[in-house]
Amino acid sequence: MVSLLENFTEKQVNFIPENFNNSILWNIGHILVTEQLLVYKLSGLPLTIDENLVPLYAKGTKPEVKGSTEQIEMVKNLLESTVLKTRQDYKDHLFKKYQSYTTSTGIVLNKVEDALLFNCFHEGIHLGVLMSLKKLVL
Repeated sequence: MVSLLENFTEKQVNFIPENFNNSILWNIGHILVTEQLLVYKLSGLPLTIDENLVPLYAKGTKPEVKGSTEQIEMVKNLLESTVLKTRQDYKDHLFKKYQSYTTSTGIVLNKVEDALLFNCFHEGIHLGVLMSLKKLVL
């Protein structure tokens, strides 16, 4: 995902092809926001990203404005830092409680481990979309 943000232009990562609802940038931002909401918010912890990203990339949103160079760089940097932070917070046993949640695919998450596993599944779905978008922006 980082390579998509590094090797494509601002115009390319913001491009929404015909018959698509979103862009490369939106899909990557959505992956970041979803992990934060499923893992941190449902554990009763503050998000580790700027909360202003949530209304831009949460489930049910779509790109309303083009992402700026600064926003693209921020999302790219968050791809690595959030993974490292979540890993460390998990090792430090910060996720002590969890609010059960049923995903739109009908999977029930009852503990943070469920959220972490589901997040991998969710990222895989969006990785497939990203691979399709990659072909269409070249």
